[in-house]
Amino acid sequence: MKSRKLSQADTAKKLLREARVASLGTLMPNGMPYVSLVNIATAHDGAPLLLISTLAVHTQNVLADNRISLMVDERGHGNPLANGRLSLTGTLVATTDAEDIRRYQARQPDARVYASIHDFSYYRMVVDGGHVVGGFGRIFDVKPEEVLTNVADAQKFVKAEEDFIAHLNEDHADTCRLYATKLLGAKDGEWKCVGCDPDGLDLQLGRTGLRLVFPRKVRTPGALRKVLKELADQARAV
Repeated sequence: MKSRKLSQADTAKKLLREARVASLGTLMPNGMPYVSLVNIATAHDGAPLLLISTLAVHTQNVLADNRISLMVDERGHGNPLANGRLSLTGTLVATTDAEDIRRYQARQPDARVYASIHDFSYYRMVVDGGHVVGGFGRIFDVKPEEVLTNVADAQKFVKAEEDFIAHLNEDHADTCRLYATKLLGAKDGEWKCVGCDPDGLDLQLGRTGLRLVFPRKVRTPGALRKVLKELADQARAV
């Protein structure tokens, strides 16, 4: 199975799904911009998730005016301006959705500690647009539907995600390692699956996230198993 060339939408989604930290832009009461650093994760559909303290300046800004911008980047070596980055605009709203919280905690190991402190709350970004710089000469805008993943037609897939991840990590840890090292060129280590959605698989080692983009969209658990077997065969053949 040949890997396909990433589209502009794939590139934007990959940047967002791999990110574990982002620059958050909010508006001060006097209208001046304020930028801070936050840990992030993504919901099933790719919407950015944050866990922030009410005591923080950025949270106070959001409570007064929830318009924000968020920038993620590849965090690669060398000249940072030669690496890809994605800037999003939209609004930030509080979330108590159990799946949003579970997915955030899977990607951010310290989240449970912070969440136990009463002034921390989870937030979800409502994306209204984005801008990608994929390195020198690769610049384009993206619409919300190009950054996010439509999961309306994949509800069985979504509901099976948690059990599937546990099965993959417990019974097929070597396969996760192959995906990371052979298909994505990562360093060797105990790579774990922390999420999957119709467009791809999220892998993590420590605080490093990687995105394995599927060759085609998958909407059911059966289709997922088939695609992952094909990718495993491809990894073993490398």
